[in-house]
Amino acid sequence: MKIIAVIPARGGSKRIPKKNIIDFMGKPMIAWTIEAAIESKLFDRVIVSTDDEEIALIAKQYGCDVPFLRDSNSDDITPVSLATIRAVEQAEIYFNEEYDIVIQLMANTPLRTCQDIIDHYRYFIDQNNNFQISSFKFGWMNPWWSFKKLNDGSHEWMLPEGVSKRSQDLPNLFCPTGAIWIARKEELFQEQTFYGKGFKFYEIDWKSAADIDDLDDLQFTKAIYLLLNNKL
Repeated sequence: MKIIAVIPARGGSKRIPKKNIIDFMGKPMIAWTIEAAIESKLFDRVIVSTDDEEIALIAKQYGCDVPFLRDSNSDDITPVSLATIRAVEQAEIYFNEEYDIVIQLMANTPLRTCQDIIDHYRYFIDQNNNFQISSFKFGWMNPWWSFKKLNDGSHEWMLPEGVSKRSQDLPNLFCPTGAIWIARKEELFQEQTFYGKGFKFYEIDWKSAADIDDLDDLQFTKAIYLLLNNKL
């Protein structure tokens, strides 16, 4: 089977301008994902899907293919799955080859390792899945006790059945992360989403799952990096 890794990296991020190429612990953010993908040795192709010339240049400097820029799906509304699908379509034409499995690796999850990718892929193959989404277990942030603030200053419990219970008496809850999404190409093209029929979740370590969307996420993920590297 031929496997392609697609790293989506739109240039127009708003919460953190140029998020995908800002410095993260001495390297551009996207470099961490590129290096993990290449080091895994799983892929026939590792490409970055971007609409931004600067991102493309940096990706190439770290050994990644950027054979073309996005020709669609570069706004902040279109689901990222559609950008990945279009990148695979473009790659098949450009390289004159067809892929069997697509793995999407978001550039803003820099602590996901090559071993995480390998483990995720092995489970996907072992279970004969068509779609598989990475997830992590909630820890000290207990969603069973989450609530939203209302305009009148009151609140509304999101999961009222958990409010009166002790944390140790509640089942574990999990959250998707953009770290590693896998699909069989034909099914992905048919469903137009990684959340296709019968999709499965695969748990990864919460530290690998850190997903940077805003400045608080960035500081949190830097702290995790320092912890992992015994610098705290």
